[in-house]
Amino acid sequence: MSDFPFHAVLFDCDGVLVDSEPITNRILTEMLGELGWHLSIEETMRIFVGKAVKDEAPLIEARTGVAITTDWLMQFRARRNAALDKELIAIPGAAATVRSLHATLNGRIAVASGADRIKVELQLKKAGILDCFEGRIFSGHETPRSKPFPDVYLAAAAALGVDAARCAIVEDTVTGATAGVAAGATVFGYCPNEFGHSSAAALQAAGVVQVFRDMEDLPGLLAAWRGAA
Repeated sequence: MSDFPFHAVLFDCDGVLVDSEPITNRILTEMLGELGWHLSIEETMRIFVGKAVKDEAPLIEARTGVAITTDWLMQFRARRNAALDKELIAIPGAAATVRSLHATLNGRIAVASGADRIKVELQLKKAGILDCFEGRIFSGHETPRSKPFPDVYLAAAAALGVDAARCAIVEDTVTGATAGVAAGATVFGYCPNEFGHSSAAALQAAGVVQVFRDMEDLPGLLAAWRGAA
């Protein structure tokens, strides 16, 4: 559509396209408990959602007195991936929304996640939308800095040949929204309820221009947006 306000749409993955956070943080809670740091899943989510576990190694070491090694991170990812492969489901409406925007933008959509590539690809495959993002998957593990820095979003926009200022970004965390705003994009906040890890108010304070609660509403919100550069 020539009058579509954005030249590309960049999606976060966890919590936006797939309902992975409760699964991932359950495994992380179990493994932190094994190190002696006992948290509820809710507490773990409040601390870690939107952040790469590897980047939080100093915090874990400070709380447990245990060095977080590459081997421990590999064990975490293996246990996490096994649970995701068994239990993961897509966010309601995500697949239809992705396919709609893929058609509208002639494929100019991407995933820009703070997670490692293996996890992202596993999750997109489970959600049935990996084909929509082939060659357009970007991981914060592969950029100099992960979210809340804008690197992964800037990399995605550059690969699509689009100015980040003409991109819409879809995020569900303050960390991710901060990254999107820093990239110069227009950030929309997915917040299905006020009991999650990021409230609507927190997302707006981070610079999100509009909060929405139903993923199926996203194509219409983007098409109707009149604040884009």
